[in-house]
Amino acid sequence: MSYDAIVLAGGAARRLGGADKPALSVGGRALLDRVLDACPDARTTVVVGGRRPTARPVHWTREDPPGGGPVAALEAGLRQTTAELVLVLSADLPFLDRDTVRALLAAPARPGGPGTDAADGALLRDPDGRDQPLVAAYRAEPLRREIALLAAEHGTLTGLPLRALTAELDLARVTSRPLASFDCDTWDDLAAARARIREHGSVLEQWITAVKSELGIDLPVDTKTLLDLARDAAHGVARPAAPLTTFLVGYAAAHAAATGADPAQAVAEASRKAVDLALRWADEAAADSAEQNGSG
Repeated sequence: MSYDAIVLAGGAARRLGGADKPALSVGGRALLDRVLDACPDARTTVVVGGRRPTARPVHWTREDPPGGGPVAALEAGLRQTTAELVLVLSADLPFLDRDTVRALLAAPARPGGPGTDAADGALLRDPDGRDQPLVAAYRAEPLRREIALLAAEHGTLTGLPLRALTAELDLARVTSRPLASFDCDTWDDLAAARARIREHGSVLEQWITAVKSELGIDLPVDTKTLLDLARDAAHGVARPAAPLTTFLVGYAAAHAAATGADPAQAVAEASRKAVDLALRWADEAAADSAEQNGSG
């Protein structure tokens, strides 16, 4: 699905004392990088705000004058895009995931209001029933039209609220996953996000996602298979064998992928071979121990 992405990252962050909110980290990664990771296949990604380091290249722009509010920022970003479908996100969504983005992008193609073939866009509805216009996908043509009408009516876009724009659009709603719409407006929100990411039920998934982003790889990870391998290597050989074995499996899988093999299948095959070896190693050790005990 071809789309452009606009990330609004120029707010004043007053409830954070003016801190550079997009650069604040959750799980060791900047909030902005976490949002960018949710839309890696955007044809063009535009960040509206002050320049800062990012994990992947983006286009930068600012509304004029800076600090003009979300509608002015959105219009500035829209001027840098050409796709018929535009994903619009705020830069403070630590738990936004790619599945949610895909659902938003698909929703405008569904039947819209009376007499229309498609909605003008789709926005996320959070678990409390509130619409989130900065977690949304819009068709570019009606979005540009309504922004132009607002500019003509008010003489400026500065200071206009997003509801002045979204109220005139026919928008579908996508039900949010529990944390997909969670944003960090306060220090308490940031602390809550950092605590949630370390919770037992999600820490491995979050850590693996962070490592893949840091290393620049996109590979489905069969966590159970790798953990079982680590367990077998630790118990059947020696504890230090667990991390060293998983490293060697990764290296072997990368080598296989470089020759044209499917990366996920390469990991599975390398893991299977390593598990079999660890089990043979353990069986041999157990047999030797039994023989020694019997002869003694």
